[in-house]
Amino acid sequence: MSEYTITRDYPYAIEEVWHVLTDPGWVAQWTTTGRGGRPEDFAPEVGRRFRFVGKPTMGWAGVVYCEVLEVRAPELLRYTWRGEEDAGAVTDVTYRLEATPGGTRFTWSHTGFTGPGGFAMSRLLGGVRRTMLSEGVPPVLARHHATLAPQ
Repeated sequence: MSEYTITRDYPYAIEEVWHVLTDPGWVAQWTTTGRGGRPEDFAPEVGRRFRFVGKPTMGWAGVVYCEVLEVRAPELLRYTWRGEEDAGAVTDVTYRLEATPGGTRFTWSHTGFTGPGGFAMSRLLGGVRRTMLSEGVPPVLARHHATLAPQ
């Protein structure tokens, strides 16, 4: 079985990071960095079915089907990830947030990939996520933080 885990530290309070990672308006701003899809019908509610919609490519229709499995704000979000609506392997994505002295440590885990195709997909998605979490999330967090500053 293949998986990938990415950890990043952000200099913002855990509540701010949680908000940017789970509010649909903010999520759309960082998921599209590095070829990711925008969320449709997403809310951090157990049982919520939603989609990430991106640009179709050869062999992929551009939609990922998901369902929220677990939420413990502001520390945990877990959802399924499926490349086809009614077929294909189901994998799990987990967001873990931990308050640190300098802000928040965010860990993204994507597990459950099987076989050679799963190994290749975990490598591909891992690269996309590294871009999102390193280049997409920081400027979105900075913009969000600026909206909280006293005027």
